Amino acid sequence: MCRLMTTQLAEALEGYPLYSQDGKGKEAVCRAVFALGAVRWFILEGNREDDDVILFGIVVGLLEDEYGYISLNELSDVELDLSAQGLGKLQVRQQQNFKPVPLKQIQDSRLQDFLARFE
Repeated sequence: MCRLMTTQLAEALEGYPLYSQDGKGKEAVCRAVFALGAVRWFILEGNREDDDVILFGIVVGLLEDEYGYISLNELSDVELDLSAQGLGKLQVRQQQNFKPVPLKQIQDSRLQDFLARFE
């Protein structure tokens, strides 16, 4: 099992399998948030598949903000090597204090700008 599969994430995804929030838009409940620097993954739902968990959510902070599927194993492997700058290697982390809320309640301007494109 990958380092990002925690009890907290398992509990957050319970009752939220893939496609369970399809079509809910801003009313969809964000179950977890992962981040690496300015990149954020807002997780809406997920299913265990073999030795992985396939998540569906929104990623913001890359070249293009978008809805998409995310492999938890692959997300766990993402690493930013800033050793040359004296910062070591940074990894994706789950936001520990996050409580599930509808997307419309999350105060993240880039996320809200993305969601506004679908109104």
